[in-house]
Amino acid sequence: MFDQQFAIKVSQVSKCYAIYGKPKDRLKQSFALGGKKYYREFWALKDVSFEIKKGEAVGIIGRNGSGKSTLLQMICGTLTPTSGEIEVNGRIAALLELGSGFNPEFTGHENVYLNGAILGLSKTQVDEKYDEIIAFADIGDFIHQPVKTYSSGMFVRLAFAVQACVEPDILIVDEALAVGDVFFRQKCYQRLNALREKGTAILLVTHGMGDVEQFCTRALLLDHGNPLFFGEATEAVKRYYLVEQKTRETNIPAARITEASDTHYFSSDAKFSWPEVEAFLSISQIPQISNGWAHCTQVAVCDVNGKRRSQYNQGEMAHFFYEFELLTDIETPVAGITLQNDKGVIVHGKNTLQFDTLVPAHVKKGTRIRFCHEIKLDIAWGEYTFEVGFASISQQSYQNRYSYSHEQLDSHVIRICHLPKGGYFSVIPAIMLTHTSLLHHGIADLPGNLSAQLLA
Repeated sequence: MFDQQFAIKVSQVSKCYAIYGKPKDRLKQSFALGGKKYYREFWALKDVSFEIKKGEAVGIIGRNGSGKSTLLQMICGTLTPTSGEIEVNGRIAALLELGSGFNPEFTGHENVYLNGAILGLSKTQVDEKYDEIIAFADIGDFIHQPVKTYSSGMFVRLAFAVQACVEPDILIVDEALAVGDVFFRQKCYQRLNALREKGTAILLVTHGMGDVEQFCTRALLLDHGNPLFFGEATEAVKRYYLVEQKTRETNIPAARITEASDTHYFSSDAKFSWPEVEAFLSISQIPQISNGWAHCTQVAVCDVNGKRRSQYNQGEMAHFFYEFELLTDIETPVAGITLQNDKGVIVHGKNTLQFDTLVPAHVKKGTRIRFCHEIKLDIAWGEYTFEVGFASISQQSYQNRYSYSHEQLDSHVIRICHLPKGGYFSVIPAIMLTHTSLLHHGIADLPGNLSAQLLA
């Protein structure tokens, strides 16, 4: 019997396609005896299992060809699994591709009713939602024009408006929101949050890893049809990056280690005091996400005197210390930290490349490398977690870093080790002795200036 707290339950689902080399092989197969096969098997999905609760947002991530679309189509019922079982509790609304479910010859108005009928709604039920749908889509008089005349942005506006405003039990969104402008995306995520609070289960498929980390609670990572991980969204994203960079890992040359060049970028003056043992957090039970080249050995968050702290005043300086041990030779190391608030929003993230920190040209296997990361906590008061990460970049890419854009430089970085949930701390309002403490609005207090001028 289906557990009513779940919206979707996928149990050991696989999907196999028969691939024929020649058209006549299909005919041969229909008359084949003795189990002879004139085709090769292609497994788009292999033994996938997961559950989604009502009111939960779950991401499905993976590179192109990993089986994401196949899985969505089976959940929606447009494909049948080769083996396994999919149980769905409630009405599904899905945006699987741009314009799916729309008749291009019909007007937007007519397609609203067509989509409503596909979702199992009566004309009276669509009538009740019609004004809300049109207001959300906000495409003006185009609602009375054939949708074949629509831009991609108008297409997704109307499609999302229909699916979201009918308040389905399960909403599946496959990359559709990437088409809209920033204002429409903000409106979509506000609606998604409202639906989730009402108990709608949301399945989000996107290549935007930031969206998965900040909107989803859990995520499924697929690779060539195989389920690699299902769990906390932030960890799934870090594991995705390791999968995505596999080809880069195999193509980079072995680190060229020589005594003469070991400290090529490094300054002997770049020294700092390392905290005492009692300042460090216990990280032995925290699973590390790594490609096997290094692992994190120590993490601490301290005040300016190197003493362990878990609470800071706004504007106070926090010192984060972290150490990694190398399990293989690497070229130029990269390390950094991200801070997240209690809603999972990344409020800050920066690494040695962005600071232009002096680092060694190479690091040998067995070496430990330490970092001291100072952050001025000009952020809203509340509770925060932090994560530390370690990566590498080739000497050539490092030397040419000023000629790359941020995206180009990031594509040369090999992620090595990530420690999620490295620790937590809280920020409280600063106590001002000379004047009233006025808080900034939002999650960060950004540097700047405000002037006024009076004109006669």
